Amino acid sequence: MRLEDKVAIVTGGSQGIGEAICHAYGREGAKVAVVNARKPALGAAVAEKIRAGGGTARAYPCDVSSRDQVRKLVEDVTGAWGAVDILVSNAGIMINKPVEDYTEDDWDRTVDTNLNGAFLLVQAVLPVMKAKRSGKIVLMASIAATHAFPNSVPYCASKAGVWIMAKALCAEVAKFGINVNSISPGNTATPLNEHLQRDPEFVKLMQSYTPTGRAYLSTDEVAGAAVFLASEDARAIHGVDVIVDDGWCAM
Repeated sequence: MRLEDKVAIVTGGSQGIGEAICHAYGREGAKVAVVNARKPALGAAVAEKIRAGGGTARAYPCDVSSRDQVRKLVEDVTGAWGAVDILVSNAGIMINKPVEDYTEDDWDRTVDTNLNGAFLLVQAVLPVMKAKRSGKIVLMASIAATHAFPNSVPYCASKAGVWIMAKALCAEVAKFGINVNSISPGNTATPLNEHLQRDPEFVKLMQSYTPTGRAYLSTDEVAGAAVFLASEDARAIHGVDVIVDDGWCAM
């Protein structure tokens, strides 16, 4: 098992890509902190399923936009398991509107969760990782960080921030034995974009954007990249954005 006895924090772990990463990490032997703010019952169910499969997991509530809650999360996880070896900052929201229809609250909620949340999590885990002179940080960016989408200005802007933050962090903390990388998923079927999956015209458009002809990736396909980046197989990989998109960006 590639992550045996490693302690992993996965935010947004109750559904979608985060849930798939939690299960994949559990299968690889990690102790998984399943983090969720809005649906704690779902997070608890994911942790229970990991334990039922022979893994180790606990559910933790945390609003990643709150510095105090993030710090308490890291304290609780280190108190329970003694370390944080892996951080996956995956919690995110997406609000789709024409640009003139966004409210200031729409912008703030998106940036606070997607970008500020990642920053606060990194700040909280770095002292633990620096003390061990090892750690794996995986930030969830998006192909929307580098390829524009209509009706998605706050989301694209926040993910572009995550994308470049991973590179800036790499330049600063690689010397401490900490790998920082990001993943840019393509169009992945999750509860976040369920409304778009029901739009036939959007599905047809997405199919035209990939050389495979698929409109949506599965969450497990993205989770595979997260396992790799958290493993020792990726020990020489720093500041890289792993694109998992069925060839979208190549097209």
